[in-house]
Amino acid sequence: MIRSCARINFLFIGLLLCVSTCLAEEAKREEGKPYAQQIPDTKVKFDMVPIPAGTFLMGSPDKESGHQKSEDPQIKVEVDAFWMGKHEVTRDEMEAFTKLSVIYIQAAINIQKPKVIPKDKEADAVSIPTQIWEPDMKTTLDAMGRHGGYPACLLTHFSVRQYTKWLSIKTGRFYRLPTEAEWEYAARAGTTTAYSFGDDPKQLGDYAWYFNNSEYDDPEKRHPAYGAGYRKVGQKKPNAWGLYDMHGNVAEWCIDGFAKDHYAKFAGRKVKAMDIIAWPTGLYPHVIRGGHWDASLEDCRSASRLPSSKDYSRMDPNLPKSPWWHTDAFHVGFRLVSPVKEPTEEEKSKFWNSDSEELREVLKGLEHDPRHLRILIDENKK
Repeated sequence: MIRSCARINFLFIGLLLCVSTCLAEEAKREEGKPYAQQIPDTKVKFDMVPIPAGTFLMGSPDKESGHQKSEDPQIKVEVDAFWMGKHEVTRDEMEAFTKLSVIYIQAAINIQKPKVIPKDKEADAVSIPTQIWEPDMKTTLDAMGRHGGYPACLLTHFSVRQYTKWLSIKTGRFYRLPTEAEWEYAARAGTTTAYSFGDDPKQLGDYAWYFNNSEYDDPEKRHPAYGAGYRKVGQKKPNAWGLYDMHGNVAEWCIDGFAKDHYAKFAGRKVKAMDIIAWPTGLYPHVIRGGHWDASLEDCRSASRLPSSKDYSRMDPNLPKSPWWHTDAFHVGFRLVSPVKEPTEEEKSKFWNSDSEELREVLKGLEHDPRHLRILIDENKK
């Protein structure tokens, strides 16, 4: 797998601000109202849906079918208002980001004496992931669908955070991954049942692509190992707050690290969503939510929590593994959040930047390896 050069990546912020036009006209964004966001310098738009402030019970009761110990005890959580992506982020949106990586890498290589960003300022730079060139991944992506509204997948937790950082700088509006509490609150849409539509799993097919209905009739359009796959976003019914594919299609990254006993720390008291984030400290596991196209009924519940795994990159032959792309996570995507209340710069950085020492060491080790940059550019010319 083609790997990225960290030091060159840290130059992208300056190049991005020079190459990009001034921020596009601000889309009107009023609290409590949906809005459409245009990605500047592209024809790509995405829709954001308002999620009202409120309080809910996070987790599931013991009696709920499919209940897991990691979902208890239930805790009362207070959530501030925010906007959430109406759909999962699509590959069309991501490619506005990944295609620019080639431009910035070429420009950076042509700079004989690049300006070195001080160590204490590196956290403010934007990292851009390399593109996917592995034939096996490309074939599967082509079969399952790439363009025209298919969800983005195969992205590492770090790569997704860098996308939200790039998007925020590009649009002038803060975007990030949802916290686990925000995700469940939005998925429930005011309900206390196993699913946003009630407790009857027989209705799940109306709202989600999951194990029972994700098999393709056309053998050419599927994941070859499963005969099934994701679909274009927004084809099933939305929940009461207008969010599509919260149950199934692809699972969705949350900012949180996964801990089975995390809820127990807050038992018996009312807490704020931002105060119960389990900030990740390693590459694995992170929380993924919402089930996916190969998931069971139980794993598509509003309260279901799944941990990410190093197996997502088991086919990656590189040492170290790519910090940007997974090879075996065709079932994991993500959704955007933008809070109503603008956070501090320090708070923004915490959502954007890696807090994994292991990952920082990997990136540091790739600083002086221009071979991967040259390969990337040569491949892009083919």
